[in-house]
Amino acid sequence: MSNDPSTSSILEDDQDTINSTTTSTITPTPTTTTSASASASSHNSSLSKCQSAIQSLSTILPSLPPSLSSSSNPAHSLLHDHHTASHISSLLRQPDSGAGDNNLCRWLYDTFQSSDPDLQLLVLRFLPIIVGIYISRAALRVPVAGFEAVLLALYAHETATRSGHSITVSVPDLSHPSLYHETKTPAKNNSTGLNLAVISPSLEPYGTVRSTRRARIVGVALELYYSKIHEMPVQSKIEFCEFCRVWAGQDGEMYKEMTGSSCSIRSERKEEDGNGEKVGSIPLPWELMQPVFRILGHCLLCPNQNKELVDKGSEACRSLYARSMHDINPKAILATGSLLRLTKQALDSNDDFDPTEIPKSRIISI
Repeated sequence: MSNDPSTSSILEDDQDTINSTTTSTITPTPTTTTSASASASSHNSSLSKCQSAIQSLSTILPSLPPSLSSSSNPAHSLLHDHHTASHISSLLRQPDSGAGDNNLCRWLYDTFQSSDPDLQLLVLRFLPIIVGIYISRAALRVPVAGFEAVLLALYAHETATRSGHSITVSVPDLSHPSLYHETKTPAKNNSTGLNLAVISPSLEPYGTVRSTRRARIVGVALELYYSKIHEMPVQSKIEFCEFCRVWAGQDGEMYKEMTGSSCSIRSERKEEDGNGEKVGSIPLPWELMQPVFRILGHCLLCPNQNKELVDKGSEACRSLYARSMHDINPKAILATGSLLRLTKQALDSNDDFDPTEIPKSRIISI
């Protein structure tokens, strides 16, 4: 073997490199351990909040399913438990349900303020009943401070999530030519041909509900419901459709052929609210109707449609269409009429209906 000092130095360097590589390979990284620990801690915190909320609910309801104690996700199990939902819905429809000292309203408020996503979904599941009864009673000037507290909590949550900003979307400007059309007059500027449409205006923090703010606060709460509607049980959506018919205060029987639905509509113009009281039509400003139409659109055109839900949605849409015609509201007429026509096409189609698909035809129209 050569005794060349340079060779020995190279061998020592190689050996150091191997040792360094081996050491770095077998040294455990703390990132994975920390992440797993944080995930376990988050799960335990969520489970603790759910158990606390269920324990509080047990003091309000006569009974709760025994399976909740052993469930890995009690809030999710409670969300889809029909028996418990029926009990809560029944309590919300009681004459004193919206009072400021109502225990169920306090529970809904505290549960949503827990900031746990699963518990917040559970509160949103009952939003159609809360909003439906609240709007009907507010029109009759009945005290509903308990409902208002819950709605303000939802509004504050959405305001914080959006940082008060508006929700916008870019839509094509038809004054610019495209692949599908030409324009007779040239564009006045060199812009991109897009217009900024405001879907939901900016939000201001509110601490109380006034008559001038009511529609906006309720509308934002419904926007939050719509953002989670794919996780809502079918019964919750059916309850929403039923209240839409009550709000309309109009009979939509004459427009039944627009959907071809087999469901029937009562001809009376006054419907019963959650308290069994007769109420007529109530004010329906556009800021309230926008989220209503989006929710109805989901109920009528969502994949894996439920027949009862489609029937109830069609019934509500026809009543709102009659109300729009009665009020001569062009925006609402266009929205409800479009929903009715799309629903009819979907019901008449034997295949999977896609409202965005261009129909095929051998006839060229000029």
